[in-house]
Amino acid sequence: MTVSKRLAGKKVAKFEKNITRRGAGPLSSKKPSFEPAHIVLILFAVLVISSFIFQVVRMALNGGIPTENEVEYS
Repeated sequence: MTVSKRLAGKKVAKFEKNITRRGAGPLSSKKPSFEPAHIVLILFAVLVISSFIFQVVRMALNGGIPTENEVEYS
C-alpha cells in the first residue's frame, strides 16, 4: 500500500514542526493540577507531622518520657 504524496508531505511537515519546538515546554496554558496520589501523599505527611507535634506537646506536659514504673494501662 503506497501513501499519497499529499499525506506523506503532511506527515513530514508535522514531524519537522515538532522538531523545531523540541524542549520548548508544554504548549497548553493549563495549570498543572494535583493528582490523587499527590493529595494522598500530602495528607499522609500532614498526619505524620501533626501526630509528631501532638506527641511532643504531650511529653512536654507530662514531664518527659515515662519510665516502666510510671506507665499506666487503662
